[in-house]
Amino acid sequence: MIARPDTAYKVLTADQMRALEADRFEGAPIDLADGYIHLSTSDQLTETVDKHFAGQSGLWVAAIDLAALGNTVRWEESRGGALFPHIYGAMPLDTVIAYGELDRDDDGTVKLPVAG
Repeated sequence: MIARPDTAYKVLTADQMRALEADRFEGAPIDLADGYIHLSTSDQLTETVDKHFAGQSGLWVAAIDLAALGNTVRWEESRGGALFPHIYGAMPLDTVIAYGELDRDDDGTVKLPVAG
């Protein structure tokens, strides 16, 4: 069995980030339509941003503690057959271990948020 990371990432608009900071995030329109909140692993994050958020500004990245979400997290096949973490339910603020405005390294890779 392949080890799954303990942390995954959610890309949020400024309005979505404010909702999360207020208490919890119920989902972006695509999440609500699909019935779960889409997350990406650190290895999947840059491709997710490039594919689904191209040309958008004012984005945020939240690091989510998957263990804190318990059995609401399911790993399911998505893009290219890769397994992606999905939250079936809301994403409470207390599961966020770090967040920050979306930024990139010189090579274009999305920088992961750092706590503290």
